[in-house]
Amino acid sequence: MTVQDQSVEDAGRSVPRGVKRAAGLGAGAALLALLVALFGAGLAARGTGELRIPGAGATTVLRVAVFAALALHLGELTGVAVARGGPLPRGGALAAALTGAGACAGQIVLLAAVSGLDLTEVYGTVEGRLLLVMANAFLLAAGCVALNRPAWAVLPLAVVIGAEALRAHPEPYTPLFGAALTVVHLGAAAVWTGGLAHALRTMWLRRADPAGARRVLARYARLAGRLFAALVVTGTLSTLRRLPVDVVFSTAYGRVLIAKLLLVAVVAGLALAARARLRGGADVGGPARVELAVLVLVLLVSAILTVVPDPHWLSAR
Repeated sequence: MTVQDQSVEDAGRSVPRGVKRAAGLGAGAALLALLVALFGAGLAARGTGELRIPGAGATTVLRVAVFAALALHLGELTGVAVARGGPLPRGGALAAALTGAGACAGQIVLLAAVSGLDLTEVYGTVEGRLLLVMANAFLLAAGCVALNRPAWAVLPLAVVIGAEALRAHPEPYTPLFGAALTVVHLGAAAVWTGGLAHALRTMWLRRADPAGARRVLARYARLAGRLFAALVVTGTLSTLRRLPVDVVFSTAYGRVLIAKLLLVAVVAGLALAARARLRGGADVGGPARVELAVLVLVLLVSAILTVVPDPHWLSAR
């Protein structure tokens, strides 16, 4: 055996088995999430009689990227406030904002491809203009981070949320009310998911001070309770106005929404379990990490929900 072979073998042995297992699980989960994003809308619509949505899989992947970018950026801003000083994990807001801008630009290109329009004609459509606004707002948010003014990014990120809400509610019946519900719903979901991710990273960084790390999660938990209440209220109202009762199980929208509601119920149970363990002084890392994993699934299903057809056209048939 050569010296080079020996060094490679030693390097492989130096990686803990748990890290290898976690990396493998992460790669498998990422592949599964990609498959769900690509084929989820089509599977949900099977047997419903609804028209196939061109480019549904690619659109879902790009919208997952937008939602993830929002969550990571807003979560970092929230996490810094929750941490209240002390060591903080490395920031990822700049990468998140640039990813969001790229995903919005990708949706513009995809819209042009599936509609047979050139880019200038796409910009003349409502969806094209809103996507352009979102892409530019993400770039402004990235600029705020690059200029070392991260708090200024709140405004362009709010523009992203508002534009996405308008894009997701093009229906002629009370569109502004629906958009307002989505603004609150999407904002709360992004802060909940991204804030938890940042809180867990901060706790890991401060693991040498268990009491301090637990205080970070306790402060986040108080915020998460209010976010959950906002999600429940806005989600219920959106469901009542968008999903006719007679097509709950016979439309892709209804099926995906049921899956989302089940996942949210699981998240709520995990959050309550983590809070109970926090009050009891037990380790809360496990339930909180599982909660974050399920929240990522909620984000994925939410992206699919924005792609499947509006169910009203099948109602009362």
